[in-house]
Amino acid sequence: MDTSTPTIADQIAVTARTLQHQRTGHMPESVTVVLEGRTLVITLHGALSAAEQSLARSSEGLARVQEYHRELFQSSCDLLRQEIGRITGTDVHEASAEIQPKTGAVIHTFTTGTMVQCFQLSDAASGTYAHREEEA
Repeated sequence: MDTSTPTIADQIAVTARTLQHQRTGHMPESVTVVLEGRTLVITLHGALSAAEQSLARSSEGLARVQEYHRELFQSSCDLLRQEIGRITGTDVHEASAEIQPKTGAVIHTFTTGTMVQCFQLSDAASGTYAHREEEA
């Protein structure tokens, strides 16, 4: 039995996965967290439901899915920002999520179901942390 203390990345991954499930009712397949200095990237793999993936196959449907996830992130990211601040010991200076699956820009949602959330912290958190949590 592993009794080690969860890393910062472990804690953020669990929090991001839990909050995503609460917001959407869909559990991401896995979560990857990378923290380097003042940059935090959270990738929620398999974050789109089957219906969203199907809808995103058309350009009109893709626009709807993108807008939905942008609005969802903007309206619900305060709790995630607070939790990241609590876990890292520093405030989240900026948070953004953009869904542009065709261009590969800063991505919140891909049509494949991958979601990336980037946060810029106000102060550097010590070390580099990486964690990947997969659904059991």
